[in-house]
Amino acid sequence: MGGNRGRGATNIPAVTTTFPAPPPQMRGIDDKLTEHRLITLTGPGGVGKTRVAIRAARAAERRFPDGVRWADLWPLHGEGLLMAAVSDAVGLADHTARTPAAALCAWLADKRLLLVLDSCEHLVDACRDLLGDLLTAAPGVTVLVTSRQPLGLAGEWTTEIGPLPCTGDNDALALFIERAGTAVPGLRLTDPQHAAAADIICRRLEGIPLALELACAQLASTSVERIAERLTTRFDTLDGDRMPRPPRHRTLRCAIGWSHELCTPLERLLWARLSVFRGTFDEDSAGAVCAGGPLTGQGVRTALAGLAAKSVLSREGSRFRMLDTLREYGRIWLAELDEVADLSDRHAAHFVAFGRRAELGWLGPEQVGWYRRVADAHVDLCTALDRLLVTDPERAQELSAAIGFFWSCCGHLHEARDYLARALAAHHGPSRARTRALWALGVAVLLQGDLALADALGLECSQAARASDDAEAVLAAGYLIGLTHLIAGRPMSALTVADQVLGPPPDVPFDSPGRLRCHLVRIFALTGLGKLTEARAEATELRRGCVRRGEHWTRSYTDYQLSLISLFQGRPEESADHARAMLEAKQSIGDNFGIALGLDVLAAAVAARGDGAAAARVYGNGQAIWRTVGHPQRGTPELRAVREECERRARAAIGDEAYTDTFHRASEERPEISLARILAGDL
Repeated sequence: MGGNRGRGATNIPAVTTTFPAPPPQMRGIDDKLTEHRLITLTGPGGVGKTRVAIRAARAAERRFPDGVRWADLWPLHGEGLLMAAVSDAVGLADHTARTPAAALCAWLADKRLLLVLDSCEHLVDACRDLLGDLLTAAPGVTVLVTSRQPLGLAGEWTTEIGPLPCTGDNDALALFIERAGTAVPGLRLTDPQHAAAADIICRRLEGIPLALELACAQLASTSVERIAERLTTRFDTLDGDRMPRPPRHRTLRCAIGWSHELCTPLERLLWARLSVFRGTFDEDSAGAVCAGGPLTGQGVRTALAGLAAKSVLSREGSRFRMLDTLREYGRIWLAELDEVADLSDRHAAHFVAFGRRAELGWLGPEQVGWYRRVADAHVDLCTALDRLLVTDPERAQELSAAIGFFWSCCGHLHEARDYLARALAAHHGPSRARTRALWALGVAVLLQGDLALADALGLECSQAARASDDAEAVLAAGYLIGLTHLIAGRPMSALTVADQVLGPPPDVPFDSPGRLRCHLVRIFALTGLGKLTEARAEATELRRGCVRRGEHWTRSYTDYQLSLISLFQGRPEESADHARAMLEAKQSIGDNFGIALGLDVLAAAVAARGDGAAAARVYGNGQAIWRTVGHPQRGTPELRAVREECERRARAAIGDEAYTDTFHRASEERPEISLARILAGDL
């Protein structure tokens, strides 16, 4: 079975409205993508750079064997998360201690893909530095950028995206009619309305798509003629405005201001307060952060619906998004209300409470949901941490510790390590939050392969936990120390630590997350020591409890151990079943590291049952996942021996040349495609 490089992965966002970009512009961009490696689409806010980029990316997709990868930079505040955003876009979840830039350049070095960086204007310097390195290190990568200004790099080709044409049956009018039909389903313009839209509305708004969409959103409560009349009056009034703004900027600000005026007072207040969110947000978060004063909880819900109807907000499933240009406008009003500091503090407090709930929900049936919610809120969690590092470092320790384990499990190791280290450096007083942060930092650095630092942090965490008589922190420290021993090849030491912190039996594994994790360390240690009967019994019982409670993370690792144990005891079919169960659970929480481990043990099980070709394919598929985490392979020592035996058996079954060819082709497959196939039972 061959590789899949002819059709690479893509994550180009969907567009829900038509956008008839001028054909000459599109043809020019398409041609330039074959001639230049850095293309920047410039233009003012609201002119449609993103949608032009989407169309250009879709048109060019087939020319890039490794696909098109899209990175939204609009939610980022400052350059701190730039590397993380781009790494997420290209499928890299680096687990090494390298700098993020070095890891990203190494990952893309042999790729032939189109990378789209959308909304770079607030990160021009950082993007310039990143792309200067990346374009040198990765000669097969082409970059398409949208920005209000060029990056200023040598070899950059720029073109300005202008507004839509406003003459005849034009693109501006086509967009107006399409959006009018969204605002008022079934609406058909009469001849006078058609003329008003073409001759007044589109011209007055200069064909700027965002301005046209904001105008159309008013049709739910007014008429085309009334919109044209209001625009005429408003723009005539603005003729005396001598503010030194570029004409299109002035037009867009006018359209936004007009839309703002047509909002109810509570909608305007919510618009301003929502500007504190950097990413998408749900109704509960909007209510928790923005309610207050005249804006009640029900008022927030009503105003959200009103702002969505007026195109100030867009819906993305159960979440809302505000465009950058509209957020900037809301931020101006938030400053006028003198609420910037207060809303920033409320935003941070909300996400501290969010982190507490996530921690409490980790052990139960909502565990998978919490992994997704933490992922959805990633940018705003970082925004909250940035605020707390300045205003309340101890709360920064609490929040970073609460979400640090989620981040470490899902590939955000660099952010976890950075925020935890900064929070610990900002406040040195003893507290439960500090002890928890030491533990979470230890887990992050251990997964990056820094065993010495993880060992030191584990001991510091243990001392702090015992000094404060914090039973859960003692268990957390025991898990960290025990896991460090396991990865270092010391299963007896790991077992001793786990037994010390768990205490004499019987105990209840599901009393707390720390106790559950320590039971897992004990099972790993028993397997490593060759006590397979005891390890199987404990893993089976622990798995049964996880299934009853809907817990996925621990269950996946009990399946991993049961797969290894079955393999060691000569039951390859049973081993393969447990490996697939592990892969399903790891996929549900987005844990690439765990998926790579699961594929390795599945390959070994397949090899043990005599199917050398299938083992080579699965082993190669696993290699593709290992590359996404930056390691050739990782895991406890017994897995290394299993890998070697897997390869020996598979090579013996089909020959060295066939094994090497099959492995190589499988390692070039798209990981999401190969994983779906394997979970469907097709090896």
